[in-house]
Amino acid sequence: MAAYLLLCFVFPFLMAYAAASDLLTMRISNRVTGLVFVGFLLYAVVSGMEWTDLSRHLAAGSLTLVITFALFARGWIGGGDAKLAASTALWIGLANLPEYLILASILGAPLTLSIVSARKYPLPKLALKFPFAVHLHDTKTGVPYGIALAAAALLVLPNSVGLDRLVLP
Repeated sequence: MAAYLLLCFVFPFLMAYAAASDLLTMRISNRVTGLVFVGFLLYAVVSGMEWTDLSRHLAAGSLTLVITFALFARGWIGGGDAKLAASTALWIGLANLPEYLILASILGAPLTLSIVSARKYPLPKLALKFPFAVHLHDTKTGVPYGIALAAAALLVLPNSVGLDRLVLP
């Protein structure tokens, strides 16, 4: 039952929180990415994940961390995005990692294009009352890619952690 709660409530909540936080503040807290990491470890323990499966999930997280921090070092993505992608990759595992990354790219492309395109036009007066909208409209600000990362995770996760094998009491 604990595995079910982690999978069906805690992980989706953390993804939604990360996406909303990135949209509203352009930051993804270390606390959130840390909770995603700890949540996976708890899930692995309470679900009885086998060592071979656990090692594949840890490899996915490690590989993603190395790649995303290289992207962060070049200034191509934010540090929060890198940590969110890596901690989420733990849940996704190696087998579904390509699907997750491709889907995040597919979802991120229209998000990025929409925001970059919208920045070419003046912000409507009503939107000026919302600090996050003003900040998001600033051309010096990045794109809240955590939204695409979180959405992709929620779409790929059911195939990744054996939801079909999870037995409820």
